[in-house]
Amino acid sequence: MHIPVGETTKQSILTFQEALDKHKPDKPYSRERWLYVPDFYSEYRYILGTKGKHPLITLGINPSTAEPDNLDNTLKSVERIALHNGFDSFLMFNVYAQRATRPDDMDLVFNEELHHQNLLAFRYCLEQSEGAPTLWAAWGAIAEKRDYLMTCIRDMAALGNEYGAQWVKAGTVSKKGHPHHPLYLKKDSPLEPFDIKAYLKER
Repeated sequence: MHIPVGETTKQSILTFQEALDKHKPDKPYSRERWLYVPDFYSEYRYILGTKGKHPLITLGINPSTAEPDNLDNTLKSVERIALHNGFDSFLMFNVYAQRATRPDDMDLVFNEELHHQNLLAFRYCLEQSEGAPTLWAAWGAIAEKRDYLMTCIRDMAALGNEYGAQWVKAGTVSKKGHPHHPLYLKKDSPLEPFDIKAYLKER
């Protein structure tokens, strides 16, 4: 369980580039296998995943406690489904970078600077793919928890469009059209096209 210490607007946060460049040498995980930014446990996380040429970039709402070699059940499901669908790796990205196991604990005040840095991290993720990136919309109905989350999703959809990204989903959408969260999906769940433009048009 991760309960935020407070609003991120009142905290000192590394930029994405600073977090990417700064390393703590005592970390035991393999840097050749894992991409973890920042590479230490903190109140936020930009990226967590494995390295490869054909990653499945998965978009959840916000990170919880997962770290390299210590994935939570959601991330275990993401990795299984990525491998089953022919991807050689996965990158877990989140619409909002603040760690909070319970979405109700997320920032009440939108941290625009954190979002800006998160967009830079998203661009970095998109650039890891050889060819058009594949984006798995996997945020579930949690997207309704904060009004600013749809703003974040819109910005990421626009950025994904710059790279010719292909959007997919797994499982059924909710009654309100939200894509299924990875937790509880079968490991052999197929990925299917997801119309991000239609989804955003309805909101």
